This record gives sequence, structure tokens and C-alpha cells, in this order.
Amino acid sequence: MKKLFLIFFVFSSISFAQSETVAELDGLFEKLKKTSNPMSARKIEGKIWKLWTTHPTQDSLTSLLAKGSEYMSQNQLTSAHNVFSKAIELDPNWAEAWNKRATVLYLMGNLELSQNDIDMVLSLEKRHFGALSGQGLVQTGLKNYQKAIDSYVEAHKVYPAMETPLVMIEKLKELIKKESI
Repeated sequence: MKKLFLIFFVFSSISFAQSETVAELDGLFEKLKKTSNPMSARKIEGKIWKLWTTHPTQDSLTSLLAKGSEYMSQNQLTSAHNVFSKAIELDPNWAEAWNKRATVLYLMGNLELSQNDIDMVLSLEKRHFGALSGQGLVQTGLKNYQKAIDSYVEAHKVYPAMETPLVMIEKLKELIKKESI
């Protein structure tokens, strides 16, 4: 009986932590959507990234993601890929592990595999403006310019104060226009 209670307690604690994170993200995204001040938006963005990069229940996974990010910043892409793959293996429902691996795959030039991971990120967190922007880069690299524009439009809907999507949409429209001549 004690064992059953312990299992229930552990799962209840995990579920509560995940629910708290989701509720906090929901509130931050509401604020982000309504904020036109770029400085305020960046502060909200920082809080969102902090939640995304912090595993809701396992500090060891947060540390693993940080280690992979460190490898990525040192251009040790294979090591970063391996670490992010391990994080995905340990928790396939953690969107940020998929997002980090998508980024590494993009940097490695594996655009199709990067897009596959972006698809996973967006299935887990449709508001992931980082993945939406990354998808814009991937689709640009694949010369799917309209898909890239669509990704940036979605990123802008989620994060209206972010300037990059609007800049990229204009550049892509110019590119489409040049290629049609």
C-alpha cells in the first residue's frame, strides 16, 4: 500500500509541476501578444525561454540541455546533437529538447531532419516562436519561400513585437519577386 501511495504521490507531483508551467506560459503568452513595447516584450520572452529551457520535473534534464547548449556555442555540433538526442530519449515530450536538436541539425546543414524536429516542437508547443522562426530559416534553405513566409507570419502572431519575422517576410517577398522575373 505504501508503494502505491508513493507512486501516486510522485505522479501527482509531476503532473502539478507541469500544470504550473503550462499555466505560467499561458499567462506570459497572453502578455506577449498584448505588448507592443519591445523592451517589455523581451523581458517576457526571457521568462518564456527560462521556462522552456527548465525541465518542469527533472533538474538532470535541465543540466543536460545546458550542456548541449554549451557544446553548441563551442561549435561542437556532433556532441550537442548527441546530448540533445539523449534528452529527447529521456523525455520525448519536452519541446525544448527537440527545438535545440532542430537548431543543431540546421547548423549541420541537415535541413530535412531539422524540419522533422521542428514539427515535433510545434506538435508539443504550437506557440514556440523560436521553432517557428527556425522553420522559416529551414524552409528558406529548402527554397520553399512561401512556407517560410507562412512560418514567419505565425511567429509574428505569437510574438507581435518581434521584428525579425517582419524583416524576413519582406526579404522573402523580394526574393520571390526577383526569381519570378
